[in-house]
Amino acid sequence: MSQPATPPTRTAEPAPVQIDNAPPRRSKVTGGLAALACAACCALPLLIAAGVLTGAGAAILEQTLLAVAAGLAVLALGMWWLHRRRSAQRAGGAGCGCAGSGCGC
Repeated sequence: MSQPATPPTRTAEPAPVQIDNAPPRRSKVTGGLAALACAACCALPLLIAAGVLTGAGAAILEQTLLAVAAGLAVLALGMWWLHRRRSAQRAGGAGCGCAGSGCGC
C-alpha cells in the first residue's frame, strides 16, 4: 500500500514593510510658512490702499516675499523627499530602490 502524500508546507511570507509617505511635521510647517508668505504678497495691494506701504516699498517687499515663498517651498519639498528616502532605506535595506513592498526613494 502506498502512503498518502503529505501536503507541501507553505512558508509564511514576511509582512510587508510600510514606507512612511506622509510629509514630516517640519515639512508641513515649512510649507505653511511658504503659503503665509504667498498670502502676505497677495495682501500688498490692500496695504498700499490703506496707506501702510508706498509703491516703492511694496515693490521691494513683493520681490522679497516671492523669493522667500519659493525658497521655503523648495525646502519643504526637499525635506519631504529626504524623509521618504530615509524611510525607504530603513524599510528596504541598504540601497535606494524597489525592495519588498514597493519602490521608494
